[in-house]
Amino acid sequence: MQGEHSSSQYNHDLEAIRSKVLLMGGLVESHFHDAMACYRTGNAEQAAAVVKSDEEVNRLEVILDDMCSHLIVKRQPAANDLRTVMATGKVITDIERIGDESTKIARIALEMQNKARGNTLFSGYDTVRVLANSVGQMLHQSLDAFARHDDAKAVQLIAFDEIIDNDFRSIMRNLITFMMEDPTTISSALDALWIAKAIERIGDHAKNIAEHTIYIVEGRDIRHSDYVATKQEQSSHQE
Repeated sequence: MQGEHSSSQYNHDLEAIRSKVLLMGGLVESHFHDAMACYRTGNAEQAAAVVKSDEEVNRLEVILDDMCSHLIVKRQPAANDLRTVMATGKVITDIERIGDESTKIARIALEMQNKARGNTLFSGYDTVRVLANSVGQMLHQSLDAFARHDDAKAVQLIAFDEIIDNDFRSIMRNLITFMMEDPTTISSALDALWIAKAIERIGDHAKNIAEHTIYIVEGRDIRHSDYVATKQEQSSHQE
């Protein structure tokens, strides 16, 4: 009976952590979309709100780290359970860093607006818009895969990150061309490049969340491996 009670309490504590992680994930997802809206519209108040709200993300990270530590000490989870807690801790870190990148986008958008001061300058928003939409979807789906323990979806997201990287490299070449053809765009094009890099980094963190999901479900650390390529090859053979 004691073992059953302990297991039930562990599951309750873990579910409380998962719920808060998903709350934190939803928060940074909203921050990313708001940051991109600031970039598009130049809304200074919205940009300031995104920067301010990062404090809540940081607060949640501290709370969740503490909850994970207490869960390990109090419940002393073994094998699979410990793996889940450890991977969840890494997901928390990636979510917090997504919040940092979103804040960076909002700050740069605010600086660009201040530089413009009513002048019409190259913003670069249209250059990064498609990349931002793709990364936004990737972030949402990675959080969903984590919530559902959907390792099949996680594999697809990891493979999709290569497309994100290729798109970023294409944007970088386009922005360099803008700067070469019109030196007056250098400052604003560089700002757009830093924003594009922040978006690409959010994609990297979304990929990390997918990798942690696979570790939770399968107990396999697939970083620096050909796991995804092997899975895709197996899938093509089955078809």
